[in-house]
Amino acid sequence: MRREPAGDFDYEAAGSGYAEVRRPEPRFAAAVRRALGEARTLVNVGAGAGSYEPADMEVTPVEPSAGMRSQRPPWLAPAVDATAEDLPFPDGAFDAALASVTIHQWRDLGRGLAEVRRVTKGPVVILTFDPVALHRFWLTEYAPDVMAHECGRMPPLGPVVDALGGSSTIEELPIPSDCSDGFAEAFFGRPEALLVERVRRAQSAWGFVGRAAEQRAVDRLARALDTGEWDAAHGGLRSADEYHGALRLVTAHPAPGG
Repeated sequence: MRREPAGDFDYEAAGSGYAEVRRPEPRFAAAVRRALGEARTLVNVGAGAGSYEPADMEVTPVEPSAGMRSQRPPWLAPAVDATAEDLPFPDGAFDAALASVTIHQWRDLGRGLAEVRRVTKGPVVILTFDPVALHRFWLTEYAPDVMAHECGRMPPLGPVVDALGGSSTIEELPIPSDCSDGFAEAFFGRPEALLVERVRRAQSAWGFVGRAAEQRAVDRLARALDTGEWDAAHGGLRSADEYHGALRLVTAHPAPGG
């Protein structure tokens, strides 16, 4: 166990139960697998509990948190204890790389992206959130402190693409109404879920504002649900099949000869 967190959130102290709530969404997993193309070997940087690791690839997971490594199911490869900024692999060691909902936590994003590109011959696939789109989510009305911090820690997509070089695509991934990956927007039409502490503990954003601010936000949302205010403003989302939110899939291919 590290003396201090490798990223901006302490998963040793607050990461228990993460894998129970943040289960991989099959539609996102399929999109990730398509983006990886014909690659056979994969480094998964910031691998956490193993969400979105393709079963048909030779995966080398990298995860600095012992608490998160302990939540990896036994059928997945054990994770290497390392950080994105200092990957212990030679140049071009892998056909492809994956970074799933992790780049916003890296201490040095530029160095981390450079390292990922260094060890990867082919595509680098990043699952992340567009901070501009995330700010439009209705939770901002009830938990402004939480969402302000969350949007502030999400890196803009332009610099990410620039840092990886080559040619890139950015794909919006619609969020299904029954999304099994319990990030905040996954509950766009199920707002009551965010009143459940177990759900919030699996969303690191709540850990940055303190318990008093968190409780104020929960109370505000609970009142809005009790009075019908939430449904008057957003109730149509309860019957929506999907939500076009902030989730993005970035696929960066190296420049020819690069």
